[in-house]
Amino acid sequence: MQNKEVQFVDIGLTDYQETWDLQEKLLDHIAQIKLRNRRESLTDETPNFLLFCEHPHVYTLGKSGDESHLLMQEPFLENIGARFYRINRGGDITYHGPGQLVGYPILDLENFYTDIHLYLRMLEEAIILTCHDYGLVAGRIEGLTGVWIDPESDHARKICALGVKASRWISMHGFALNVNTDLTYFGHIVPCGIATRGVTSLQQELGHEMNVDEVKSKVLSHLTQLFEWKLKHVSRETLPNPINQ
Repeated sequence: MQNKEVQFVDIGLTDYQETWDLQEKLLDHIAQIKLRNRRESLTDETPNFLLFCEHPHVYTLGKSGDESHLLMQEPFLENIGARFYRINRGGDITYHGPGQLVGYPILDLENFYTDIHLYLRMLEEAIILTCHDYGLVAGRIEGLTGVWIDPESDHARKICALGVKASRWISMHGFALNVNTDLTYFGHIVPCGIATRGVTSLQQELGHEMNVDEVKSKVLSHLTQLFEWKLKHVSRETLPNPINQ
């Protein structure tokens, strides 16, 4: 039986490594239930989680990425207050920082559908619809992941990056929507390995600082409708910790 309840928590500005560790713990919690079900012929429901957060300045490089797309020596990172991680998601290099909405769905995709491409398109669609809410022309570019402003023009620019991993049909990592992001930090990388395209933010496109809570609400609403989630707001303290089990 599919469980469409998703436990949602906004953990605010949180260190990247701490959030990565939390995702791994939640994925492991789901995986333990799935393995126990198969081993003991049980039918226990598997939970789903969604984290919203922001990160201090950080660059992350996916497992298939090119390290040369980090356009500076690592010691320079200290000068700009940033860190660098090689991580286990798909995709190339990207930047996370304050003013950016990062969403990490840790879902048992068998509760929804076992199609990674469809999963990515649905994440993109939630961001596209959010951009449309603000009167922006947003969409996809064939062969590229993420969401782009004016995607069919010569000046298409990326407003949201995506990178995911799935293990035993359990997802982690997710999307990063530039809301009030300091875009100068993208100047130190080749964003997502694409040198010919620029990046942008809602603030840049609309000409004023955005209400981040309002943007979060819109993204969350679109995700809930698209995935037909039964959303449950929870506190971080109630999230499972497999290490203590």
